[in-house]
Amino acid sequence: MARIEYFDDPDAPEPNSMVVAASAVVTDDMGRILLQKRSDSGLWALPGGGMEMTDSLPGTAVREVKEETGLDVEITGLVGTYTDPRHIIAYTDGEVRRQFNVCFRARLVGGTLTVSDESLELRWVDPGALGSLDVHHTQRLRLTHFLEDREAPYLG
Repeated sequence: MARIEYFDDPDAPEPNSMVVAASAVVTDDMGRILLQKRSDSGLWALPGGGMEMTDSLPGTAVREVKEETGLDVEITGLVGTYTDPRHIIAYTDGEVRRQFNVCFRARLVGGTLTVSDESLELRWVDPGALGSLDVHHTQRLRLTHFLEDREAPYLG
């Protein structure tokens, strides 16, 4: 199923659902950041996804990283909350969502890097190379906030 992300676009469709989601900025011992090239949009993104009824938010991030990348992570902090109503995601099945995303900091603790059906490619990226990747504005904002190493999480 394909998706289109809109940001501050007057032609974006009206949302018909609200989804609570978690994402994670996963780093390795060399300070590189784990990104996936999404199969539904072709854009580079942080691993993450929707919360299930039996999940906690940090648990959602850990589960989604494992499902999408094969890696085990430990949550180490909070990057921020991302709730901008101008960000709309439209799926080909008719769902048009507003997403409430909580983005965590995480570190690699194990697993084997494995491409899932949600990814075309996985890559450890040096922070200096992030600018060369095709990343949606909302993902780039999370990465920027992570790299700023803020004293307090972003609340937006």
